[in-house]
Amino acid sequence: MTETSIESKHKKNRTWTDEEKETHKEEYGCEILIENGTHSECMTHNAPTDALIVHYICNERDCYDLTRGNRTKIFDMYYDKFKMNLKAIHFGGGNVKPAMWGYKSPTKSKKRK
Repeated sequence: MTETSIESKHKKNRTWTDEEKETHKEEYGCEILIENGTHSECMTHNAPTDALIVHYICNERDCYDLTRGNRTKIFDMYYDKFKMNLKAIHFGGGNVKPAMWGYKSPTKSKKRK
């Protein structure tokens, strides 16, 4: 399972707009891999080992996001949006090396004879 298939699978009840996601990448250096999923969805093994699960309450519902980035920056990003509704930040269950996440093998060029 790749990065894009994880994102497309979890597009229900969005709490972050596309614009917010892009500005947070620049401002906080954080990337949201799974947005508003369940705890079991966020514990996927097909995610990087440095991904963190963020638990917060939005619209009186428990929500979980799988996010990559510095733990302090992730806290700042979620606290700025949800304030006291931020409940916990835990390690995810990913097994993919961070350097290999989203890696695409280079195309082989034809060798000259």
